This record gives sequence, structure tokens and C-alpha cells, in this order.
Amino acid sequence: MTLSEPASAMPFTSRQFRDAMGQFASGVVVITVNTEEGPHAMTANAFMSGSLEPPLVVISVADTAKMHRWLQHADGFGVSILTSQQERDSNHFAGRRSTDYAPQLDVLDGTPVVAGAAVRLAAARAYAYPCGDHTLFVGHVRALEVQQPDAVRPLLFYCGKYGAISPSAWSEEAAPSRLWPEMDGQWW
Repeated sequence: MTLSEPASAMPFTSRQFRDAMGQFASGVVVITVNTEEGPHAMTANAFMSGSLEPPLVVISVADTAKMHRWLQHADGFGVSILTSQQERDSNHFAGRRSTDYAPQLDVLDGTPVVAGAAVRLAAARAYAYPCGDHTLFVGHVRALEVQQPDAVRPLLFYCGKYGAISPSAWSEEAAPSRLWPEMDGQWW
């Protein structure tokens, strides 16, 4: 493999960076926490698994978000991975509430989670790492509920809009068996 000369760096704005990062399609989750005022929830797409052993998840929350304050003092949090049928739940917890809709929360291991979500987990807060204008909260998963993957499709977010996986776009044969196969230490 031959590397070309690097292009000179062009200045960019925060909005341009945000729009560029929006080109990475992601799932949509609702982060939940118990507070002294009752359950609090927030829609997010900055979520990932952090480790299989032990089972850890990572959420990224803006320092200015109300959820940030709650998470700093909470012992744990919930994450609900939404299905393609849960746009109204996503909108509600993103602050775009509808007067004719009220999402339902359930309790999993003492933690609020969204009813009907594809995956629901409860995690004990393990670490918090400042990361620019956000904080990365790491949770040790202590409870997990999963719907059958063939029974639901995930709610996706891409370029500021919702989307869904098309049934014809997925085939088990086309999927790699591992995302990062060992390549003898070389990147191609």
C-alpha cells in the first residue's frame, strides 16, 4: 500500500464538525436515571459497548445537559436501544414532546428503562472521564433484556434524520464474522 502526501489541513467550524460526524449512522438510545425528583431520561446516539469482560458500556453526555448533572450523582443508569417504531419515544426524550403521547417506562433491576425497546440494560456507574465539552460515563452492566433481533429493526440516525434498516439491505452471508479480523498486524 502506498500513502499519498497528506492534504493541507483546512480550518472548520464546530457546526461543520458536527455535520461531518452526523454522516456516521448510529442507533438511537434513551439514557435513563433515577433522581430524587423521579426518573429522568434523555435521547442520545453517543453510546457504545466498552468491554465484553467485564460487560461495560460507554455513554457520552454534554456537560451542559441536565442528564450530566444527574449522572454525576447517580449510582447507575439505564440504556434503551430504540426500535424503528419508537420515533415518538426518541422525540419525547429529546425535548420534542407531543401532548397526545406519553412514553412508558419500566423498571429493570431498579433502573428505569423504555418499554418496548429492542435492548434494555441497567448499569452501575463505574467511571466518568472528562472529554472536551462532554463526559464519558462508563457503566458495568448488571442486567440485560433483549428482544429477538429478527422481531425488531433498530431506529437509526443519519445526517440529522431518522432512518431504518431495509430488510433487503441485510444478509447474514454478507456480514463479516468479526469486525476487526487479524491481518498480521497490517492495515490495508
